[in-house]
Amino acid sequence: MKDRNASYRRLRRIVATAVLSFSCLAVAQTSASHRGPIGLGKIIVHSKYGGQIFGFDVDQNGTEGLLSESQLLSNGNILAAVETFDQKTGRILKVVTKSETQDDNITLGVLGKSVGLIEHEHEISIGHIQRVFHVLNPLAGNKFSGLWTPPLGSKHIITGIDGSISRTQGVARVVAMASDLSGNFMPWVFESNVGKNTFGPIVTIPDSNNFGSVVSPIAFDPKNNLAIVGGGTGAFDTNPTVGLIDLTKQSFSEFKGVGFGYINGIAVDGADRIACTTTEDDASVEFYDLKTQTGFTVVLPGSGGLQFLSGWDVAFDSVHKLFIVAQPNSSTGTGSSIYVYDTNGNVKSILNGFSFLTPMRISLNPSRRTGWVDGPINGAIESFKY
Repeated sequence: MKDRNASYRRLRRIVATAVLSFSCLAVAQTSASHRGPIGLGKIIVHSKYGGQIFGFDVDQNGTEGLLSESQLLSNGNILAAVETFDQKTGRILKVVTKSETQDDNITLGVLGKSVGLIEHEHEISIGHIQRVFHVLNPLAGNKFSGLWTPPLGSKHIITGIDGSISRTQGVARVVAMASDLSGNFMPWVFESNVGKNTFGPIVTIPDSNNFGSVVSPIAFDPKNNLAIVGGGTGAFDTNPTVGLIDLTKQSFSEFKGVGFGYINGIAVDGADRIACTTTEDDASVEFYDLKTQTGFTVVLPGSGGLQFLSGWDVAFDSVHKLFIVAQPNSSTGTGSSIYVYDTNGNVKSILNGFSFLTPMRISLNPSRRTGWVDGPINGAIESFKY
């Protein structure tokens, strides 16, 4: 398996230049139409030094957010920085760390109870990366407080850019999925209290056909101690596979999903045992009853099921029982869109006028009913209300 984080950075740097002029135009054309209670927010966070943002998140139980930025310098080195920001104003609060070497950082999320997690990458040689995971506990301390040391060994790797760490907040535990580099393509899943640097038993996913070829997005239902992962072969016109890891019994099971293609995003309502996904090939959103292991699809409005108009990331608002779905190429407006669904698959609202940079993520603060997404331009994330 190739170094997907390095590929991710190169992809974002190449795409950013092409997207920049279009994104600025799209924002200028649409921002004026979103002055009501929902839609594009007024707050845009710009990276301190103007570099591209490689991962971000906001604290659902606090007032801060966390991001990593990176840019290639004229001397061939990389300006890499980790920064905290104010959710209310968008202002950068603190530069936690900054370097101008070949090293880089990725924000993996704000996890558990206000704990920030950063992956630091040190290039030993071309293709050989040493990874160290720094913790900010609490995030509001605005400094590294220790290390997270997952039990990976030399044959497994966490690539959080693909959603391989659950974005669980409010409870201490998260789940992580580690890709297998040994050639057996059997990922590991384990739970962890990131703030205390403790780990549960490793559960191996034995289905390398459906879960070993790419990094699968993962969600966590802490109430039932269940990890849910999206899998499948990715072949066109084939259904995905949904994997279930019972962390109490340390067991793995799977069932055939609905929709077509890889699962792009996944989120779960643990209280009602409902999972929501998006698939790559058919512009549909899927809703699963995890108790019966059955599901149904709804097609994104106006998309006609076209692959180009498929959804990407999914986030869950546990306070208001809403699934938030991102669509990079809008089928209901210009640029990109966000769709708000209830747990029955009904569209509650449509937010147009975004310009996502992909790969992208949605980060929510349910208590404020606000969210954040990548874009609209290189080196920025923007807020929205839903």
